[in-house]
Amino acid sequence: MEPTRSRSWSALALAGLLGAAGVTHFAKPKPYDAIIPRALPGKPRTWTYASGVAEVALAVAVAAPRTRGLGALLAAGFFTGVFPANVKMAYDYRTRSPRAKAVAYGRLPLQVPLILWALRVRRSTA
Repeated sequence: MEPTRSRSWSALALAGLLGAAGVTHFAKPKPYDAIIPRALPGKPRTWTYASGVAEVALAVAVAAPRTRGLGALLAAGFFTGVFPANVKMAYDYRTRSPRAKAVAYGRLPLQVPLILWALRVRRSTA
């Protein structure tokens, strides 16, 4: 695969991931509501929907070549910003089944490759 095509594929894959994740915030909001940090003002469902809208908007921005660089940079920031919710999930799941704990704890280190992926997409558009 040629470098330009590879970069486009990576950006579109990131956009697909963001879009799919955003849609799940509306299709299945309860699991997201449960991991919203209590320190945030307002209702968890509001934050769930807001983060879903943000992910869909980021997906659109990353998918479009014209806005890809900014969208990818914002996606990296978003992945960093939602990390506290993943920490809360891991904490809340500490007494659950080994499988549930593995999923919750597994989300924590996954944030790093997501952030790096978004930054690579950003660099590839510069």
